[in-house]
Amino acid sequence: MLAALAALAICAPAQAQKVYSQPELDALLAPIALQPDGVVSQVLMAATYPEDVAAAAAWSRANAHLRGDAAVRAAAPEPWDPSVKSLLAFPDLLARMDESPQWLRDLGEAFLGQQAQVMDTVQGLRRRAQANGQLVTTNDTAVYQQGEAIVVQPRAEVVYVRYYDPYIVYGPWWWGPYYRPVVWRPWTPYPVVVVRGFFYSQPDWHHHYVRVIHRPVYAHRYVAPVVPGRWEHRAVTTTRAYVRVPESQRRPIVQSHQPMPAANGWSNQSPRRDAVRPPAQAQQHTQPQQQGQPQHRREQRAVEPRRQAENQRARGREQRGNDDRRGGNDQRGHSEQRGHRG
Repeated sequence: MLAALAALAICAPAQAQKVYSQPELDALLAPIALQPDGVVSQVLMAATYPEDVAAAAAWSRANAHLRGDAAVRAAAPEPWDPSVKSLLAFPDLLARMDESPQWLRDLGEAFLGQQAQVMDTVQGLRRRAQANGQLVTTNDTAVYQQGEAIVVQPRAEVVYVRYYDPYIVYGPWWWGPYYRPVVWRPWTPYPVVVVRGFFYSQPDWHHHYVRVIHRPVYAHRYVAPVVPGRWEHRAVTTTRAYVRVPESQRRPIVQSHQPMPAANGWSNQSPRRDAVRPPAQAQQHTQPQQQGQPQHRREQRAVEPRRQAENQRARGREQRGNDDRRGGNDQRGHSEQRGHRG
């Protein structure tokens, strides 16, 4: 029994990995298969980091004035994967990916578990679009044959990521209504200027995987250790680098309803030192309280004035008693003198 349970525990992760059928892969890859090779490869890699994609999409919405290489360089301090950062250059594409979270996670899982089949599916979709007359060379994009593979490359450092309807470019959908392709909201194509070497990865159609050509030009070494060769997924949790908060911008973790005293012992609601002045006599006996004194020293200072007052009153009573006794003796002496005279 124990051996059977152990075998089930070992096999559980393998069974949890979903295997996507060909109809599902066609539906998942239909929205991106006709984009330039560099865009396709970096979308596939970015899909394996869905949390980074969501954060980058939020950053892109907050910085809508930035596009292309300027947007990627502005987000250099962010801890996202370089493939996700590269998509900041194409905010419309990144926004559609963020709007389709289930599609994004399915695409990432399919690419991690069935990379060769994913690459073959892209080529199958391109052949269908080319046979339908929808994938041709234009003034800004070159489409050509490389062995058995169809390659799509931008002609210069100006990249167009165009929107297309899968039902139009591929013709009638061949899997019926149960595996419909993902259809995004349309967007207007915008020319994006990128630097040379912007696309640091390319599909290796012959070996059926994505190959890293060189290190990303906009990624720091300590943020993303990307090395040339076959792409490998980094199954690590990225964290934001520590940034020291200036002293003037710090806030307490717990907000108190009572005003807290300042470092000098005065709160915001305390009267100013020059607004309330003690009487002249009190000033002679008042001594500034020093910080860091022990508790018994402060209590002793508080009791000392009362002791002085009590001692002063006791001395006053004793002095009055002495005066009364002295007066009585004087009166008896006068009486005796009057008696002798009589």
